[in-house]
Amino acid sequence: MQDKQSGGTPSVAIVHDYLTQRGGAERVVLSLAKAFPDAPIYVTLYDPEATYDDFKQMDVRVSWLNRVPAFRKNHRLALPLLPFAAKSLRAKAAVVVASSSAFGHGVTTDGSLLVYCHTPPRFLYLSDEYLGSGLAGKVIGAALKPFKPMFRSLDQAAASRAAKYLANSSVVQRRITDVYGIEADLMFPPHAIDTSGALAEISEATDLGEDYCLLVSRLLPYKNVDKVVEAFRSLPNRKLLIVGSGPMAAAIRASLPANVALVSGITDDQMRWAYANARFLVAPSFEDFGLTVIEGAAWGLPAVTLGAGGYLDTVVPGVTGLHFAEPTPAQIATAVEQAFATEWEEGKILAHAASFSEDKFIERIRSEAALVVANR
Repeated sequence: MQDKQSGGTPSVAIVHDYLTQRGGAERVVLSLAKAFPDAPIYVTLYDPEATYDDFKQMDVRVSWLNRVPAFRKNHRLALPLLPFAAKSLRAKAAVVVASSSAFGHGVTTDGSLLVYCHTPPRFLYLSDEYLGSGLAGKVIGAALKPFKPMFRSLDQAAASRAAKYLANSSVVQRRITDVYGIEADLMFPPHAIDTSGALAEISEATDLGEDYCLLVSRLLPYKNVDKVVEAFRSLPNRKLLIVGSGPMAAAIRASLPANVALVSGITDDQMRWAYANARFLVAPSFEDFGLTVIEGAAWGLPAVTLGAGGYLDTVVPGVTGLHFAEPTPAQIATAVEQAFATEWEEGKILAHAASFSEDKFIERIRSEAALVVANR
């Protein structure tokens, strides 16, 4: 194994489950790549056109699973194969930093394994929530059921090899203890949104007019985007822009009222424009962390969120946003009206976002990597 990189520093490899979408976990990998610019990135699946363009300039190494185009387009189809694909990845480095919410921590290595955990695999421990109640979810769930005991055993074995676990939120920290019996340290992910970059108008948003609310989310059953759509259906004088893609996109798009727009596959310039021109952010799902509210706060936006999960870490009620108790259309609509009626102090929101800076994240993850190597 190669223990040193150029300059005599311990060698580092980065592992992530799959790079097939754009989301908070993928942004964390970009921050890890800034922390360790010489590190290769190992993934089971990689679709360059479906994730952030930055990865095209990086050393991304894939598993045999990547040969199947259908899996690159929909990683959920590959769930039964993920533990075996992850194990087939051989990361040669003194320390392997695994960004994991599936089986990234199952990579093969002789080095020290430092796991940055977004959540233990949802499809093993929160299957109904993750897969949803639709036909596709039921089919995948039925296919997985006979194999769950084996997959959980593989998952537990992979977790037990880690030199250290880091949890991205308080709720994930507790989940790691419950699932693995591991005491993980808490380390919030960073926001890396560039508020000084170029802006590009989104025509669907300009059609909505001023004072629109923004929802940025993957379109999955547990994200509750459909509940927000119904809330705004009952608020015809309020406007909502949804930015996202996923299995529920067609169904959501087919039911949109006139005061709601949905866009997918937008550029970074357009994403900045969406944040820069929004009134506030709406975040309705039970998130392990929920990075979008911090990205919104970097633009001075308050957030209306579900009062659970990672939002208990990232939203200060009455200062940077407010919570609703249950993701029902009625409660969401009430919270939206309350947010419009509240006078928010932008300076306090911006200061809150600064506490989640990428520089602080990079400094901490470098320190953690150095410690696991020193303690080998």
